[in-house]
Amino acid sequence: MLKLLSFNLLFVFCFTGLFTLSDAALTYNVLSYGARGDGNTDSTQAFLRAWSSACSSRSSAIVYVPWGTFLIKPIAFNGPCKSQIVFRIAGKIVAPWDYRTLGSAGYWILFYKVNNLHISGGTFDARGSAFWYCRQSGESCPPGVMSISFTVCNNVAVSGLTSLNSQLFHIAVDQCNNIIFHNTKINAPSWSLNTDGIHVQSSTFVTIFRGNIQTGDDCISIGPGSKHIWVERIACGPGHGISVGSLAESTNEDGVQNITVTGCILTGTENGVRIKTWARSSNGFARNINFRNIIVKNVYNPIIIDQNYCPSNKNCPNQSSGVKIREVKFSNIRGTSASQVVMNFVCSPSNPCQGIHVQDIRLSYVNGYAKSYCKNAVGSHSGVVVPYSCL
Repeated sequence: MLKLLSFNLLFVFCFTGLFTLSDAALTYNVLSYGARGDGNTDSTQAFLRAWSSACSSRSSAIVYVPWGTFLIKPIAFNGPCKSQIVFRIAGKIVAPWDYRTLGSAGYWILFYKVNNLHISGGTFDARGSAFWYCRQSGESCPPGVMSISFTVCNNVAVSGLTSLNSQLFHIAVDQCNNIIFHNTKINAPSWSLNTDGIHVQSSTFVTIFRGNIQTGDDCISIGPGSKHIWVERIACGPGHGISVGSLAESTNEDGVQNITVTGCILTGTENGVRIKTWARSSNGFARNINFRNIIVKNVYNPIIIDQNYCPSNKNCPNQSSGVKIREVKFSNIRGTSASQVVMNFVCSPSNPCQGIHVQDIRLSYVNGYAKSYCKNAVGSHSGVVVPYSCL
């Protein structure tokens, strides 16, 4: 109850307190700085000039993007700024059709060291389809970029944003504190590679509340160093589900703790709720994780802990995961599975999972009898658990 209360207070604070602009707030319309909403004119420098004026303002400021389609090349909105800023977007922001134009910086749109920011509305289309085809063709391709990145930012609220066709991750959160995503829509086809919806790492107090995510990888991925993360009312699918991990990409990495995923619906995804770690040495950990009130519809792995994660069998075969998984609870999860093993706990032989608890589970296999599987997993069950728990 205290954890839920803290996140609700955080939500109220961001949307009714921090981002209530004073009457003295100044508006900086990107059109006044040379932007053109014709979909063809490069408006990158105009956006930067508008941002610079708003960021230098000593009173609250609004950067306004009116109706229209604005072409933007890689751009960094740098802080810190002198006051709070609302980035109010009515129109659409698009990347160039030539995917090589985005280069190798790793981002298309970056917010760096920006505090007290509210992004309201807007559609961002990275036009990533040609990049995905390039990767699948085996040709030499650029590394790709993430669409919208928040790095070293504090007190950020993002509401009503739509992200389409990212080359890689749609939204990336790194080294941030106190950030909320509300009513986010993300869309990319199921065959697009590494197009995670929202990826969080090395960040604290991140709330992802209400959203529809359709993509070719994890709808939401929670990476190393993530603490106090709240995910609620997300419709996910297609995609790879909602994942903690992958973890153990490096030996020395921060752990993951205090994660709650609740009230979500996953449809036709590869996984439902998942913890995944590479099968190699690490001093990392994942603990105090709650997956609850989840509905799955024709999901291949509704509940899964996989500590043998080793795509392409490179740099990890025949090793054992060093990640210590502790105190993970799956409760009130129901629906249908596309595979027979509906609860699959494959933990590390050197670091068995401890404190795994399943409660009130009702999962069925669409083609027959469902079952659960445990390996190196220690835990308990309570309530009605169907199929019978292997813990």
